[in-house]
Amino acid sequence: MSLLARFLASPPPSVSLEVAPGRVTGLRLAGGARPAIAAHATRGLPPVTVVPSLLTPNILDQATVAAAIREVLRQVGGGRRVALVLPDDAARVSIVRFESVPARHADLEAMLRWQVRKSVPFRMEDAQVTWAEGMRLEDGHREFVVVTARREVVAQYEQVCEEAGAHAGLVDLATFNLINLVLAGSADRTGDWLLVHVAPTSTSLAIVRAGMLAFYRHRSLDDEQDSLSDLVHQTAMYYEDRLAGRGFGRVLLAGAGGSEVSGTAATLRRQLQERLRTPVEPVDPLAAVSLDDRRDPGPELRDRLAPLVGILTRERPA
Repeated sequence: MSLLARFLASPPPSVSLEVAPGRVTGLRLAGGARPAIAAHATRGLPPVTVVPSLLTPNILDQATVAAAIREVLRQVGGGRRVALVLPDDAARVSIVRFESVPARHADLEAMLRWQVRKSVPFRMEDAQVTWAEGMRLEDGHREFVVVTARREVVAQYEQVCEEAGAHAGLVDLATFNLINLVLAGSADRTGDWLLVHVAPTSTSLAIVRAGMLAFYRHRSLDDEQDSLSDLVHQTAMYYEDRLAGRGFGRVLLAGAGGSEVSGTAATLRRQLQERLRTPVEPVDPLAAVSLDDRRDPGPELRDRLAPLVGILTRERPA
């Protein structure tokens, strides 16, 4: 799933960037039978430079962010074309279900836009809407995953890349690319699994069934009411009651290794295991690629690299 078109017939990029609160991170993959992380770099940003939001400007100091991107690209040896990872807060994700699907692409898109119009707090005329096929249900219904963002918000991220000398031809959300990473690193796509992504400004939860997104929930810190363990418990109850779930084959936790996230990974993992009665494992980029460095990257760096690897390995077979 992408907020923008893919590179069409062009080869996929080898460099990815993530613009996030407090930092810009970049990564370059080297090709081969098993891709390898050839270079990676992170440049810190001053506070309140990047403030992810669905409605308001996300990048409050474009010159500073562009300079950080330029430096990161210099360190990783980046080229002109890059894949760009955005914070989950920058877009709204909806799962739309239809009993019957129109044959014409234009009619389907019109129906999807009509369905999501009430779930976004801005005019659909200002929206950038993309979608991907979701699950085919046993009753014959079809689901579609729809991503809605304000054009102005996405354009901000594209513009800072352009100012840094790069073209973001593929733009996607962080949690989607954690899912892509898990799928790329696993040959078995059967069964159900849960992803919990803890970011500095939000939490996203996704249930994946047989390689397809079956459930997505996003909560910003401004909307925080329940604890993370309560939120996961509610998701598990929905999974059992509404999705007829028979138990998660895997539960994965991402983002908790970063120092900018409150709480420790060990504490979060213990809370989730107690709630779900299932072992909780980290999302590991080295399940899909190798690292040209003999040192252990550690949990914080693994968390930072995970979505960047995911967006570059999304089209690769497991």
